Amino acid sequence: MNLPNKLTMLRILMIPVFMVFVELEVLPNHLLWAFVVFVVASLTDMLDGKIARKYNLVTDFGKFMDPLADKILVTAALVYFIPLGLAPAWVVILILAREFLVTSLRLIASGKGIVIAADKWGKYKTATTMVWIAYSLLMTNFMQNMSQGISSICYGIHIALMVLSLALTMISGANYLWKNRALIAQAK
Repeated sequence: MNLPNKLTMLRILMIPVFMVFVELEVLPNHLLWAFVVFVVASLTDMLDGKIARKYNLVTDFGKFMDPLADKILVTAALVYFIPLGLAPAWVVILILAREFLVTSLRLIASGKGIVIAADKWGKYKTATTMVWIAYSLLMTNFMQNMSQGISSICYGIHIALMVLSLALTMISGANYLWKNRALIAQAK
């Protein structure tokens, strides 16, 4: 297994650690710790791709597992956003529906010997969503120590990032459907 694929696997292993920190409310600044783990896991996504492209280490395993690792990490965070009050359920459902849709397309393609790699819209969506999640965890951790004015501004940024993430999710999902319409039409 090459280094980029090891980084992808590391990201997958960090997901339960992230979840433990989100859940561990008895730990002071537990969301700050969750933020740190989430950011490190997110950075492995950027790093594995750069290494894979620079050293020509792109593999079918990486093309499949890298986006899947991102989906699992983002899904874990977004599911927690509902009880934390950071996202309404309908936003999480739309984002996760897009993830299931793209994963299903990849599975159909894989059955035909085709690998659907992440495109630029998928990468924009992933980056924006990861920034939104990281920002929201950090904001929530420090919210109780902020003045009401600063808190309102921070919450406004959170909402703007959520809307941008949702918009890019919908654009990316539509783009995957459009680009793979022939594959969908052939599915039996």
